[in-house]
Amino acid sequence: MVATPVLADTPKSIVPKPAAIVIDGPPPVSEALTAETRPYLEARKAVFQGWNAADRSILVKTRFGSTDQLHVVATPQAMRRQVSFEQEPILAGFRAPGSDGTLVVQKDVGGAEFFQLYRLEHGRLVLLTDGKSRNWFGAWSPDGRLIGYTSTRRNGTDSDIYVMDPRKPGSDRLVAQVDGGGWSVADFSADRKTALILNRKSINNAIVYELDLASGKLQAIAGAKKPASYVAPRYAADGKIWVTSDVASDFLQLGTLDRAGQFAPKSTEPKWDVSDYAIAPDGSFIAYAINEAGISRLRVMDVSTGVTRPVAGLPAGVIPYSIGSAIAIAPWGAIGLSISSARVAGDVFSVDPATLAVTRWTESETGGLDAAANVDPELVEVKSFDGETVSGFLYRPDPTRFPGRRPLVVDIHGGPEGQSRPDYRGADNYLLNDLGIALFYPNVRGSTGFGKRFVNLDNGPDLRENSVKDIGAMLDALGKDNTLDPSRFAVSGMSYGGYMCYASAVHYSPRIKSASCYVGISNFVTFLESTQSYRRDLRRVEYGDERDPKQRAKLIAISPLTSVDKISVPILIATGGNDPRVPASEAEQIIKAIRAKGGTAWHVLAQNEGHGFHKKENEDYYFWSQIQFWKQTLLGDGAR
Repeated sequence: MVATPVLADTPKSIVPKPAAIVIDGPPPVSEALTAETRPYLEARKAVFQGWNAADRSILVKTRFGSTDQLHVVATPQAMRRQVSFEQEPILAGFRAPGSDGTLVVQKDVGGAEFFQLYRLEHGRLVLLTDGKSRNWFGAWSPDGRLIGYTSTRRNGTDSDIYVMDPRKPGSDRLVAQVDGGGWSVADFSADRKTALILNRKSINNAIVYELDLASGKLQAIAGAKKPASYVAPRYAADGKIWVTSDVASDFLQLGTLDRAGQFAPKSTEPKWDVSDYAIAPDGSFIAYAINEAGISRLRVMDVSTGVTRPVAGLPAGVIPYSIGSAIAIAPWGAIGLSISSARVAGDVFSVDPATLAVTRWTESETGGLDAAANVDPELVEVKSFDGETVSGFLYRPDPTRFPGRRPLVVDIHGGPEGQSRPDYRGADNYLLNDLGIALFYPNVRGSTGFGKRFVNLDNGPDLRENSVKDIGAMLDALGKDNTLDPSRFAVSGMSYGGYMCYASAVHYSPRIKSASCYVGISNFVTFLESTQSYRRDLRRVEYGDERDPKQRAKLIAISPLTSVDKISVPILIATGGNDPRVPASEAEQIIKAIRAKGGTAWHVLAQNEGHGFHKKENEDYYFWSQIQFWKQTLLGDGAR
């Protein structure tokens, strides 16, 4: 009997796409590709969510199924015991101070970012907010009695200030009506009579208020008269206000703020932002991190003497963003945080404030792969068109396994006030380790981490394309590297990085092979008109005001959609159907325009996602489509 050959396109060899994924252009995904990449897609990370004062356990966010859920870890290296069981990802969990352990959860549906607050009890969520508006957790009161949060329930746009006892649904009380979407509750005083409120108008301009919780009166403390950045104002045990600010420096410093608005720096580093900090419950010390060229460096400061000691035992990586604070200090003094690096997928550590000894609480799986074998990046600095120094992190494939000049993907961060930092590369390690594709993560002008002068260099429509010119300078410099092949360069980017991806395809099509643009802005005017109203004013400060005729004309002129005829390379575009930031229409209009000009545009739409894919089945399928795209355009079939 002669065996019937199994053809590559038979149904058994094709992976079914997730129900919410709509594919237009990309080929089907083969079982061979999924098997080849599977270990890289099974890495997980643990993100620290806080301490439990009752039993000294920690709360972490990690993924064992399709989405991120909350888990409890009782002791270092103990099992991760799952306590939330939702189909949608949990954005964050907040444990009450004190012994009762009340746990509040923030979660949305379908990535729409209309977050609701819940109390988590026995694996079930009890809704605390209205179920419709956008709600954002702020802080617990020190005694664990109240939470403060903001909500757009009044009109869908303005983030009013509320307090609530989460043990009593329906106890929420509107304390203050405000104008704008940038408000947050930062902290409560020990007596619960006042709260610190932050109104973030832009990355360069925030106002610190003290709110009388009985009357609802807001008293501006700093930032109302002289614009500056203020981040994370907090009360110490003695009632003193601490905050990070750039009012006295080009960088964010940690210091105290008096009621007259005078900021007194206390951190002593002459350069780099203080990115995160936490005050010990008794006020005796502060743990803070500086962002040193992208690497998080932890310090412990004695408040009475000002003496600061560096913590040396942590991986040279990145403390990830967290709502409230990425660092938390337990009542007994232990400092908790999570960190990731090229060789650490993302794990939780604690630090003893007396000895600075480091304890690792979790060791997240990396799909069976040896994370220690991953390559560390090198910092590359480049002089741009106007002499400004810009930089990025370059990951090179192993030259013994992949000799000769290698293809390169330039992956541009979002924000635009984001920053590429040397953390775990996750599934992208497959490109490095198995495909031999080099990766470069640039920090163009406008990125954070390099001071307020640098972050302002791209503001407004007139300066916007200077950041695109930075990509051109980086392509020039990297093209001279004798390990890289300038005939096989590509660009990628997400969100604002998606705009940069489109814009790079407009300006540099003759110098790149392809572009993979993820939830990106294609037209600044249509974007500003259709992004959710609660965030529109914040974006106008950065990009320009489409209501002003002169700025509108310039925004249209620099929009990639206007110059789509200059795009001559294949493009892969990914879109979230519920995206509240960059609506799916931004992708639809540029796909239509590219195809009308005879160009190639692949499209991956996830109907149940928002600004980025957060359900594992969707993330995986998009990754496989992207790998096929890179293989065609950089490694062989279909390459120019």
